[in-house]
Amino acid sequence: MRLARLAFALVLTILVAAVAAQPYPARGIRLIVDTSPGGLTDLLGRFSAEALSVRVGQPVVVENKPGASGNVATDFLIRSPADGYTLMIAAAGSLAVKPFLERSVPFDPFADLVPVINVADAAHIFVVPANMEAKNLAQFVAYARANPGKVYYGSAGIGSPPHLSLELFGRLAGVKLVHIPYKGIGNALPDMLAGRLQAMSISLGSALPYLKTGQIRPLAAAAKARLAGLPDVPTSAQAGLPGWEMSAWFAVFAPKGVPPDVVRLLNRHLQAALDDATLRQRLLDLGAEPGGGSPESASERLRADHRLWGQVIRDAGIKLE
Repeated sequence: MRLARLAFALVLTILVAAVAAQPYPARGIRLIVDTSPGGLTDLLGRFSAEALSVRVGQPVVVENKPGASGNVATDFLIRSPADGYTLMIAAAGSLAVKPFLERSVPFDPFADLVPVINVADAAHIFVVPANMEAKNLAQFVAYARANPGKVYYGSAGIGSPPHLSLELFGRLAGVKLVHIPYKGIGNALPDMLAGRLQAMSISLGSALPYLKTGQIRPLAAAAKARLAGLPDVPTSAQAGLPGWEMSAWFAVFAPKGVPPDVVRLLNRHLQAALDDATLRQRLLDLGAEPGGGSPESASERLRADHRLWGQVIRDAGIKLE
């Protein structure tokens, strides 16, 4: 009996070693999404999972873990084994901003997370109501300077990207804009369409339906290059306000400790997916610009967001109520 147990243990050890020796990935991968199903992060996650599964020859299953402004998903990720079989897609800029807005963040975005790749950018555009007299950004800035404290803009809430974006805009342009926070950008849009708000910083995807009907007018894109989905609209620099940039960019992350060769493999496969014309078009149809680049470039961008928006938050004295 003892000999049989020893033989069984030896066989089990050999089998475990054989499985461990198999090249990554030897089984399915989980891709955690930090939001509920149906939103942009979720769609980007499903597109990424589908493309990655084809390339690695293993299932990539999407799991939505919303809650606590994304902290539930992030906490789950950093507690997962660092073996490359649990990943997360999230709005990277939000991760960089959290330490400045939340009293207690249960993770360090730099020490606990390993960026794999930037999947997509959802750059903001500066929009005004269709009946606004300003036809370009210079005219809007002139109007705002002539009406200090009387020009209102809406956001998705205190500390949200639309809020931070126009805080930066106001400082760069030297104008005083009045912030009206809403519970979500969808709640602010009716007041924008009615002309009760004179400006908004909004992602192209959210703005597209109203751009098509002509209810709002885009004056500039808060990006380094013109948007593929809005090629006739100048960048902020081209419109006369260099330095005003805001993009909700979405990255895939792994927990700290994941082997570098696994990160490189995942990056290579996801980059190949992003280079595919079909996936690129699917992203553009959502109002998102295809991403890409090395893990190092995603990491540096995360740090750049941390520096920039941390300074904006401190200078403006922004605090969550």
